[in-house]
Order: sequence, then C-alpha cells, then structure tokens
Amino acid sequence: MNAPPFLLEKVLRATVGVHSHIPSTHVSTAIGLGTDRRGTGTVVSPDGLILTVHYLLLGAQNVIVTMPGGEQLEAKIVGKDYSTGIGLLKIDRGKIPCVEVVSSEKCVVGQEAFTVSSLGGEKRCADCGIITYLGPYDAVWEFVLDKCVCVTASSLNIGLSGGPICNLQAQVIGISYLNFADLSRAILGVPGESFLALRDELIKHGRRTTAAPRAWLGVLSYTLREHVVIAGVMPGGPGEKAGLQQGDLVISIDDTDVNDRRVLYEALRNHRPGENVNLKVLRNNRVYQLDIPAIRAEDYFA
Repeated sequence: MNAPPFLLEKVLRATVGVHSHIPSTHVSTAIGLGTDRRGTGTVVSPDGLILTVHYLLLGAQNVIVTMPGGEQLEAKIVGKDYSTGIGLLKIDRGKIPCVEVVSSEKCVVGQEAFTVSSLGGEKRCADCGIITYLGPYDAVWEFVLDKCVCVTASSLNIGLSGGPICNLQAQVIGISYLNFADLSRAILGVPGESFLALRDELIKHGRRTTAAPRAWLGVLSYTLREHVVIAGVMPGGPGEKAGLQQGDLVISIDDTDVNDRRVLYEALRNHRPGENVNLKVLRNNRVYQLDIPAIRAEDYFA
C-alpha cells in the first residue's frame, strides 16, 4: 500500500469493535443473524458518533463498543436505515480520534484503497486492495443500492463487517457491508455519500424522513435463466401471509413481465407501504395471482 503508515494508524485509532445482544424472540434471529452479533464501527465525529451497518443493531437490547485500547463502553443506538444499510451509534467519552467520511464520487475502478476491521474486542485487521466496481447492487433479501463500492480483499481478511473502506488520504469512501473474502475475495461497501445524505436525519429522528418509504414484501429471490425464483419468505412477513412460497417463479408484477430481480425491485419502488402489490407466479404448473399488502421493512424489524 502506498499510503504513509501514519494514515493507517489514524484510521486504526478510530476503528472500534461492535458487540450487540438481541433477544431470541426478535424476528431478525430467525433469518440467520443470531442473538450475538459482532462487527466493526468507525468513529466519524470527535463527540463519539460511530458509523456501522444496520443489521448489527436490528432488535438490539444493548450494544457494547470496544475501543482500540481495549476499553469497553455501552453505546446508544442513534439511528438505522434499512434502505442504505447504515447504522449509527453514540458513545460518551469526551473528545476522541475520528476520521472523515467523503463521497465516493471521485473514485475510479483500479484505485488503491485499504480497509480496517475488528476481529473482536480490541484486535484489528487491516488489508489493502483496489476498487473493482462502482455501480448498482441488488441482493437476495430485497436490498438495493443505487451505487456500491467493491474492493478486493486477501484470503486472509477475516475481519468483521461495518468498518471503513478508505482512500489513500485516510478518508472513508465506503462502509464495509459484506465481506466475501472467503468466497470471491471482495468487500461490498455502502458508499460514503449515503451516510452524508442521511447523517442529520438519523441523528435528529433516528430514521430516514425526507425520502418516500419503500414498499417491502419480505421475500428472498434470485434470477435463474431470465426467471426470478422465490428463494424464501420472511416468517410472518407480507409475502408469507399472502401465500407466496419458496420455489414460486415470478411471472409478472403489476402486469409488468419479470425476467430479472432488478425489474422486480424497480417495480416495488413504485409502491408505498400500505399499497397492494400484485404478483403473478407459477407453481406446480399452475398460475396464481397474489395481492400482497406491502409494509416498511423497518416496521417488520422494529
């Protein structure tokens, strides 16, 4: 890595371990997130504001932050946003080292970057790589980013998600959302501009308030040979309640043919929570028409 060592040290001082405890009755535990979650956070203001990923905080009863020197502090959940995957914490410890978050707008494919993440407690892991992709991303679990930042990672990178992705000026250009180092040796990050656009709203209201809420069905899906297949449904979610089943092949949504998962997600953007979403699905050689009352993901995971 071509960045001076003192810049890496600067980021290390602002990177913390995040440990949250979730009751076993919370809905998020039924989808594999578990009751004991560990991740990484980045201190982004001298008064103790910590940037991390929202899924560490879903249903959390309490959150413990471990500072670089090993000191453990209880953190307050400031806010979380499902649509961007961002979570915010706050600790009271006086003025502490922090790093600046910037937009990834000036980033280019091939640019050098480095990451820092927690290994649990006060242990840290640093890795260097290059940006391999800047563009839209959609996931199995009804999660869409208009832009993501993908960075290569070594096979030895086993750090926990939620930490900073930095340029060579030690500025945070993204937040590590998923670490695929054990599979494809890549880290998927939420771009810094997502945080910058939401910061004030999350601090003031704990959630996004200016953007229209997204409709959510509680389904898992994947694209297979120009067909979208339902991989699963969230327990007690709108899709399950309406009769959607694992293995259903989605033919159309609101009379729009569906041949790619992105088409399904874009159509959902035209709906608001409380509205019915019409899905036509193929199951056991029969066509079923389902009207699914959409909700907010935040309400399901509240």
